[in-house]
Amino acid sequence: MYELIQVANNSYYVNCPAKIGVYRCADNGVYLIDSGNDKDAGRKVRRVLEAEEWHIKAILNTHSHADHTGGNRYFQQNTGCKIFAPGIEACIANHPILEPALLYGGAPAKQLRHKFLMAQESVCFNISSPDFPSDIEVIPLNGHCFDMVGYRTPDDVVFLADCVSSSSTLEKYKIGYLYDVQAYLNTLDFVDTLSAKVFVPSHAEPVEDIHELTKLNRDAVHEVAEKLLSVCATPTNFEAILQYIFNDYGLTLNFEQYALIGSTLRSYLSWLLDGGRLSVSFEDNMLLWKTV
Repeated sequence: MYELIQVANNSYYVNCPAKIGVYRCADNGVYLIDSGNDKDAGRKVRRVLEAEEWHIKAILNTHSHADHTGGNRYFQQNTGCKIFAPGIEACIANHPILEPALLYGGAPAKQLRHKFLMAQESVCFNISSPDFPSDIEVIPLNGHCFDMVGYRTPDDVVFLADCVSSSSTLEKYKIGYLYDVQAYLNTLDFVDTLSAKVFVPSHAEPVEDIHELTKLNRDAVHEVAEKLLSVCATPTNFEAILQYIFNDYGLTLNFEQYALIGSTLRSYLSWLLDGGRLSVSFEDNMLLWKTV
């Protein structure tokens, strides 16, 4: 863990739970793509870079989830580097309480205000800033969250963030977090059109051909959708839907999973409702979902 892996001439990644991309510039400065899940991860990555006598020029966050921005504050305090992130993701990196608030749908209880759902604050600039490195290509990857992006380095390595997960990750967690299901499916279709020397997802091994992973993740989305349509064959409220999905997948509900998976299932229900595959009714002051 935390080994530096070279994937092209100047492109590397640090092998950790959410892979951290590294692009080395001519002056031995580096751009980090994401920063790890906390300050301890930041320290480990910094030691890796110092062993190579490299210095951090900037951090390029792909999105605002805490396992990708948790090291921001550590690096900023200890190196003075600038941090960039796309759109709404930059706002959340600057105000991390927004993350658990979004997931929970209200003021998050203390049990949801921890480092896995809420990174420490950092000063983060939008990728539209004129200081953003001009030699890095930004690739929009909406769906997993509001404004997630990937980055293509000058030596044609594409860092795909959380756009796709490995089969082992999907098998372990069953349902990947999504904010916008249709946008995510559109992104998978878009990624299928891309070519690169190497694709580096955050939660899967690097590959030259991305199509197997996009299909795997697309199929996982449709599997969840079919389960929801099945349980809603009779009018069903959200709590019963959540219980059914957790029981069916053999998952264990806790407060964190209630927020993460609960938020994701609401996004699925919205997608199915907007697509005309579900309807809603209100009975005895209860919102019920019904397959059309």
